Amino acid sequence: MTLRNLLYSVYERRLTAKLAGKPVPRHVGVMCDGNRRWAKEMGFVDPNDGHRVGAAKIKHVLGWCDQAGIAHVTLYLLATDNLRRPASELDPLLEIIERLVVELAEEGNPWRLRMVGALDVLPAQTAASLKAAEERTRERSGGAEVNIAVGYGGRREITDAVRSLLLEHAAAGGTIEELAEVLDVEHIAEHLYTRGQPDPDLVIRTSGEQRLSDFMLWQSAHSEFYFCELNWPDFRHIDFLRALRSYANRQRRYGA
Repeated sequence: MTLRNLLYSVYERRLTAKLAGKPVPRHVGVMCDGNRRWAKEMGFVDPNDGHRVGAAKIKHVLGWCDQAGIAHVTLYLLATDNLRRPASELDPLLEIIERLVVELAEEGNPWRLRMVGALDVLPAQTAASLKAAEERTRERSGGAEVNIAVGYGGRREITDAVRSLLLEHAAAGGTIEELAEVLDVEHIAEHLYTRGQPDPDLVIRTSGEQRLSDFMLWQSAHSEFYFCELNWPDFRHIDFLRALRSYANRQRRYGA
């Protein structure tokens, strides 16, 4: 073991010890940002090499979440805005995401997958593969429930939720006026992609960017945010532990 690895190991254990007995987020949102930037900085010609390395990182991060006792994880992998990229960039990225999700659904992994996003905007083959992976993991327990945000946009999610609510109310024979009389935030929350789950307590974004980029706009109203300067492929266990430490040391006031 090199001196650097030894120091890393000591620091990792110290961080872990300091988290003992501290509050742990029930739900963590992760914005896996900086893959293409990492590839460029590392001298790769193909930016998708960054996405491939970033995809390999995800399985490690999910293992860290399980170790920490985090029950829900949302991974922001592809925004609806990303679908405007040229096919030469988008097609390989979709293939990488599809391969990742299929791997996470393999036997022996503990995670229950849930697709969150507008799968109808994806190629039919990709959407079918993602849904099949979700179905294969439906009865799993023992690991986190993992939301795969692909073809996802927060504004679209809210729009879809309102549309679903209106259609449900109309199917029951209600009028718009009747719905307006009783409509509250819980009615909309019940129609979000993440319905039935707690909102994220902590949102982590890598690459140094400090913005939401249309991620979980509704659910993150009271989330704590942790911005990491590292690009996603360089995100380490100690960086994850630092995010948990930052969360544990905050006083969540919810406006009080």
